Amino acid sequence: MTASDCLFCRILEGEIPADVIYESDSALAFRDINPQAPTHVLIIPRRHITTINDLDAGDAELVGSLFVAAKEVARQEGLADDGYRTVMNCGEEAGQSVFHIHLHLLGGRLFNWPPG
Repeated sequence: MTASDCLFCRILEGEIPADVIYESDSALAFRDINPQAPTHVLIIPRRHITTINDLDAGDAELVGSLFVAAKEVARQEGLADDGYRTVMNCGEEAGQSVFHIHLHLLGGRLFNWPPG
């Protein structure tokens, strides 16, 4: 898949609408259209990276910025005190359906462990 074929890249370009709730120089966060919790937000880097397997050491700051964004979104959504879950899937068998790395932020309900 190329960046021009990527759903999330098309959201970043404004070609596809999204309910954006957070933006920074490195990340964009928007509500998931198929929420799995009362709050389900996707946080994506502004640069296309297909999977976690495509990361290299130089991407550490970019990936860290996704978690900083998650912290801010959790605060904005009122989840910071009660707790929330962050998940990043890698590959089809793990549940990755859009091949542009993204961090799921889920909250607003009790989560069991282990997941799925």
